[in-house]
Amino acid sequence: MAGNGDRGSPDPNGGDDVRRLAELLRTGVSLIAISTPEEDEARLATILAARELSRPCRAWSVTTGLRDTTFAGEAPDSMTMNPGAGLAKAAQHADGGVCIFMDLCPFLQGPHADPHALRAAREAVGAMESSGGTLVLIDHDASLPPALRVHATVFELSYPSREEIESIIIRELRAAHRRGPIEIDLKRSELEALTRNLKGLSRRQVRLVARAVVEEDRRLDADDLPRVIARKRELVAGTGLLEHVDAPARIEDIGGLTALKRWLGARTRAFDTAAADFGITPPRGVLLLGVQGAGKSLCAKAIATAWTRPLLRLDPSSLYDRFVGESERRLRDALAQAEATSPVVLWIDEIEKAFASAGVQSSDGGLSQRMFGTLLTWMQEHRSPVFLVATANNIDALPPELMRKGRFDEIFFVDLPGPAARRAILEIHLRKRGRDPAAFDLDALVRTSRGRSGAEIEQAIKDALHAAFEAGTEVTTASIVRALEESPPLSVTMRERIDALRAWSHGRCVPADDESDAD
Repeated sequence: MAGNGDRGSPDPNGGDDVRRLAELLRTGVSLIAISTPEEDEARLATILAARELSRPCRAWSVTTGLRDTTFAGEAPDSMTMNPGAGLAKAAQHADGGVCIFMDLCPFLQGPHADPHALRAAREAVGAMESSGGTLVLIDHDASLPPALRVHATVFELSYPSREEIESIIIRELRAAHRRGPIEIDLKRSELEALTRNLKGLSRRQVRLVARAVVEEDRRLDADDLPRVIARKRELVAGTGLLEHVDAPARIEDIGGLTALKRWLGARTRAFDTAAADFGITPPRGVLLLGVQGAGKSLCAKAIATAWTRPLLRLDPSSLYDRFVGESERRLRDALAQAEATSPVVLWIDEIEKAFASAGVQSSDGGLSQRMFGTLLTWMQEHRSPVFLVATANNIDALPPELMRKGRFDEIFFVDLPGPAARRAILEIHLRKRGRDPAAFDLDALVRTSRGRSGAEIEQAIKDALHAAFEAGTEVTTASIVRALEESPPLSVTMRERIDALRAWSHGRCVPADDESDAD
């Protein structure tokens, strides 16, 4: 396609991005910043938007200099490869057109910053303002120094819709068939499942997955769906923001949490059209507070299992970046990707670590407050079927605004498992390891495991199995009791904190289980 010159043409879709960019250009903004790893998509969308408005368009990189995008294959301009020289020429030709600069931001701030480039960039922006032109910066990390940030409009590329994903798959299949015969055996429902599982990926990533799956065996059928999901997980994990988490296949594989399970069961159909017609608003999220290690992550998995939705985990520590504005962008990117992947359960683990300073006078320049504001705005305004599960261990670190009624559909307190839950946990983990629970004195194990979390009970069974295997014997009730007694329980090592949490939760939270392990 003309305008992409020295690179293979990316997918020509993304019409919504072209339309939104054209609207921005029409308003006369002087500087647009696009942070994305999909630079070909961003570049092509900008070129098409400029073309739609009949405006001249030039593009710069350190390897090509500043060149007119109209002429594919134009020779590099060695005189403008220097960023300062390229910006100076852009300012001289500020004729109401569009100038795209690739990977310019490292020259504007950071360890490799060039003061001449920054000065030239400010003058170029001024020239664009005077002429009605626009400078577009495309970078994987388009963080800007304050002198330019005040002029910049941030633009985010959209994710492809299901219809667009389907058209990309069809084009890839046709291209593969031209290279050699391929077999296609997909029902309409299976194609829809395929496109649904590719949501949340960029257009380039969709093309890569479709191409790889077909090239493996020159065939596309329902058996390829697991491979598609596996490749998607690899690509999403590569962003460092969202992680796909495997959840148990059945809700019965999770011991205890009876009240939470009942709450989930009552809302299983809340996402159906019939529920909306009945006047029901789909639930949007829950906050899980409680004892460390008592199973809050298991609750998140239980929700995904009960509603048969994918579970995405957002690691708060992955959001923070040393450059101003980048942390907020990372959070927006993660939330946008979750929306594009919907319907999905989004799990923010230990949410207090990300926003602990939002409710106090912080020393981070207001970053926590801005991040927290971004999350609250999204929680209030998003319309896609993303169910938010936030977990927290330290209630004192949570901003009060997060606890306000209406932020979450419910706030659950996750305590250490009671007797019935411990029995269920013991049975689950014994069966999981090929043992018949009836062969053990479960009453004795339930008594001995009092004050232990589900994870501690599971570890005791593992330890007993290791000891029995080493001794050449079979695991017994006595060996599990011994393993439980050898390790001090959480209720002992953290007694004061657990007692304080239980006292605080009374009347403020809904217990996740119908019974408690408290005295």
